Amino acid sequence: MVAIRHPKDFWSGAMFIGIGVAAVVLGSKYSLGSAARMGPGYFPRVLGILLIVLGGVLSVRALRIDGPKIPAWHWKPTLIVLGSVVLFGQIVPTVGLALSTIVLIVLASSASPEFRWKESLVVAVLLSALSVGVFIIGLKLTLPIWPTFS
Repeated sequence: MVAIRHPKDFWSGAMFIGIGVAAVVLGSKYSLGSAARMGPGYFPRVLGILLIVLGGVLSVRALRIDGPKIPAWHWKPTLIVLGSVVLFGQIVPTVGLALSTIVLIVLASSASPEFRWKESLVVAVLLSALSVGVFIIGLKLTLPIWPTFS
């Protein structure tokens, strides 16, 4: 029997393989096209195949080299980060992209034991400005920037 010597890489590889298989299966419902005229199924299938190859390499490598065990799961930071993303999705239509992004960044970064208010706020303001620049000014999405009072 083959022993898994590097569990982190092995399970990362297994996850990549699973996501790659899902992308290939879901992408197979769309036409493939060609490299010159890509159809809607081209990118998901190619990306899925690349993920499968990468996952296979990681998994095989994990059988040959030693690595650390997988640490215990930390539920609190996971729930804080996921909760902040869900809250962002809920408040962005009314609070606006700028303030919602600041709330998201500050709440998500509070999950880290290295959390510092000043650093978090500075990063949040910079990422908020970048988000407004990319999504509203660059891509012209119809999201409010600031809260709407109606």
